[in-house]
Amino acid sequence: MPPSIEGLHHVTATVGDAQEDLDFYVGLLGLRLVKKTVNFDNHGVYHFYYGDEKGTASTLMTTFPYRGQGVRVGQKGAGQVTLTSFSVPVGSLPWWHRRLSGKGLHVRETPPRFGHGSLVVEDPSGLAIELAEAPGDERTPWVAGDMEAEAAIRGIHSVTLRVRNAGPSAGFLAEALGAKLDGVEGSHTRMAVGGGGSGAFLEILEDPLAPDAVNGLGTVHHVALAVADGERQLQFREALVDRGVQVTPVRDRQYFTSIYFREPGGILYEIATLGPGFTVDEEVAALGTGLKVPSWEEVNRPAIEGALPPVTLPTPSGE
Repeated sequence: MPPSIEGLHHVTATVGDAQEDLDFYVGLLGLRLVKKTVNFDNHGVYHFYYGDEKGTASTLMTTFPYRGQGVRVGQKGAGQVTLTSFSVPVGSLPWWHRRLSGKGLHVRETPPRFGHGSLVVEDPSGLAIELAEAPGDERTPWVAGDMEAEAAIRGIHSVTLRVRNAGPSAGFLAEALGAKLDGVEGSHTRMAVGGGGSGAFLEILEDPLAPDAVNGLGTVHHVALAVADGERQLQFREALVDRGVQVTPVRDRQYFTSIYFREPGGILYEIATLGPGFTVDEEVAALGTGLKVPSWEEVNRPAIEGALPPVTLPTPSGE
């Protein structure tokens, strides 16, 4: 059998201030900080993973807070994920509108897309975040603080890939990654990977006049797709190389392994394994409470801790 994509794995963004990031994703959106580690290429920068109780693939948003590191503000444009959508229960949007607007955020109601309503806000770094009603999403939410289970985020719903020409990007998803066409509405083409549904959608937004994307603060760096294991990851790598795609070697990310490559529209994709998962160095109950560094960097822990800004883990609260 050919390898298959299981669904979305995570979305990774370059952001500004570490504490503001925690306050937004944990304190306001109510996600769990499932891992506090460091950028493997720059130990003066945190790598935060937000998700459900165990950091299940398709629930994960990850960020690199680069404020003070000389990184420019990015430009949103073609060749980039420009909207990250989280799944919320049908009927919960008024609750979310009150919560977000109560914190002084500008909340934009969007016209129904593929039959479902949504709200869009910007996080403190300028990332566009959508809360999309998703009927039938059975994923169990993380509920803490003042969050309500009837409204809590279930995980990533979809990502929007902004490109100038949708055809090559949709074709690549179908031919190289096994995605299926789920629907077309105006300039949006929705593709589904794995079994489809919330947590497995990629929306291609065709925008012929979009400027070139530039990575930097307030932009998504890449979107990761999930595969079951390393064997399937290597099968994808071999197939991509055979298509003439430039693919990185397999990289060890401690909690999964990864390969990276670009699709025809310039979007950076990652294919990440489901395991070993976030409990390799913390118990479930303790996830996100301690700073974790790769085992090969433990000898450098004092220097790493000294280079990182102090942060406090907030309790979810809309107050």
